[in-house]
Amino acid sequence: MKTLGIDYGRRKVGLAIADGPLAEPLQVIRYSDADVLKEKLNQIIKGEKIEKVIVGVSEGEMGKESENFAREIGAETFDETLSTRDAQTLSREAGISRKKRRELEDAYAAAIMLQNWLDN
Repeated sequence: MKTLGIDYGRRKVGLAIADGPLAEPLQVIRYSDADVLKEKLNQIIKGEKIEKVIVGVSEGEMGKESENFAREIGAETFDETLSTRDAQTLSREAGISRKKRRELEDAYAAAIMLQNWLDN
């Protein structure tokens, strides 16, 4: 089953994909209009033949926004607490340049969240 993981943010979302037991970062989408974001996600879902979408949900106000976003796009939710910090640590340890880490940080966080979902 091909699965898309989303690390939702107010200005950008990180995407990860899994086609089997391993998740990998896909891309980061920067946006200012939620409708444009949803259209881009629909294009990716159709183009990649995604069967399931998982949105990471953290705590507090951002968690509520993430849950609402997941409902709007018909996705499941999964706890992503600390996935961004884990992504930063792992990418530093892997020797990924600071510039590349900043560009793909949200995609790495989405991959960690999606991998945790797959493992559970």
